Amino acid sequence: MRIGLLSTAKINDAILAGAAASDRVDVVAVASRDASRAQAYADAKGIARAHGGYDALLADDAVDAVYISLPNGLHHEWTLRALAAGKHVLCEKPYSRRPHEVEEAFDAADAAALVLMEAFMYRHHPQLAHVRELLGHGAIGRLRAVHGTFSFHVEDPDNPRLVAELDGGVLMDAGCYPVSGVRMLAGEPMDVSGEAVVGPTGVDLSFHGLLRCADDVVGTVEASFLGPWRQRLEAVGERGVLTLESPFSTKASCVVRVRADGEETVREIAFADAYRLELENLADAIDGTAPALLGRADALGQARALDALLRAAAERRVVQLP
Repeated sequence: MRIGLLSTAKINDAILAGAAASDRVDVVAVASRDASRAQAYADAKGIARAHGGYDALLADDAVDAVYISLPNGLHHEWTLRALAAGKHVLCEKPYSRRPHEVEEAFDAADAAALVLMEAFMYRHHPQLAHVRELLGHGAIGRLRAVHGTFSFHVEDPDNPRLVAELDGGVLMDAGCYPVSGVRMLAGEPMDVSGEAVVGPTGVDLSFHGLLRCADDVVGTVEASFLGPWRQRLEAVGERGVLTLESPFSTKASCVVRVRADGEETVREIAFADAYRLELENLADAIDGTAPALLGRADALGQARALDALLRAAAERRVVQLP
């Protein structure tokens, strides 16, 4: 799979490393709105072609797929442009907070027989398969609650994460991970409520959400740009607790801890490059040898949950989901 990078964002480094570790993926081009910046980036990263403009990369016949790492508010526009140009798309999370945009994008992908995938890289890590196996085998008994946390400091007012016009805010940037984690373990929420602390740029700097799922399972989400680096995903059952201490950032080995029936077991999951696995899953989906792990249904569920949480916080009420 020959992939092009639509922007020179810092997150590209993880994609470049993942591609370098794979014999299935080559990064062959990069685009920036500034031609000299694109060329300098290509020279520094060892990328063969540089394009001064995103449309120029989309016109490159040597590119099979694009990775879109633009700010949130530009995801939908450039995904549609990429699909119209005949490119498969891996779009950085979250694709959108607007369910109708998700539907429009996947309709376009299906019509063109192209693959579109939302880039929640953590979902590809083997620790999640182990967690689902444990829960499926009743390691903690009947699931009752899921708690997810992700926080870190963001102070630069010019950071795109803080720009309202680009769909910034902590729920969209960091909180989307624990929202995804709750949905993965407990299913789609039926109703949600939320509380946000809004900063001077008009976006949420901290967010606390409550998601009520089927079978009386309740999920909680905490995300903040005002606190220390912290992440955690915890599943609480009738007999015990399963904890992931590094669920969303998988730069080293990961620990899955289970405390149940008075005993504790700890399993260390060896390092696996989730970005490489994500890229290879995209390549498999393009080849037709395996389905995309994250398709329309997951992206739509994620957008519905994010939209409902943001409306619940803004309107100070419980929001029902379809």
